Amino acid sequence: MSPSSRLSGGREIQLAPDDLIITKTDPSGHISYANRTFMRIAGYAEHELLGKPHNLIRHPDMPRGVYRLLWQTLQAGQEFFGLVKNYTAQGDYYWVFANITPDYTAQRTLAGYYSVRRQPTRAGIAAVTPLYQQMCAIEAQAGKAAAPDASMQWLLAQLAAKQVSYQQFVLALEQAGAAT
Repeated sequence: MSPSSRLSGGREIQLAPDDLIITKTDPSGHISYANRTFMRIAGYAEHELLGKPHNLIRHPDMPRGVYRLLWQTLQAGQEFFGLVKNYTAQGDYYWVFANITPDYTAQRTLAGYYSVRRQPTRAGIAAVTPLYQQMCAIEAQAGKAAAPDASMQWLLAQLAAKQVSYQQFVLALEQAGAAT
């Protein structure tokens, strides 16, 4: 099913506590490896994933500004932690707590990215949902070209007021939610 033919909404698929979704991509974000857990949850067969852009599963509720921040972080050679809402092939959705790390060759050239995603806390999802909704509203007003930077800057300003980075924010949400 193409992303354009999926209906927004759908039912939530919740990861089990022991589910680990693992993917690898090339430097441009095209999938070179997907584990069976990813295929089961996302609803794709391996041949439908390999060579495809990872944004195949991007949910429209996810602000483009989060992805702009993700790519800026990775291109700086740093790992990224984030809360992400994804689409399944059937039009359902699932949330993940994602850790994405640059993957280097022995010669220290970028080979791609390695991502491990697991079940997020419900408290984390509840905390980011209104932020992501506001970011999407900002993006709708800013226009396509300016949207990612406009919403990313708004998010970073909100977090700067709390004196935390996005990574610190989501890590604290996950730690606090796991403790409850």
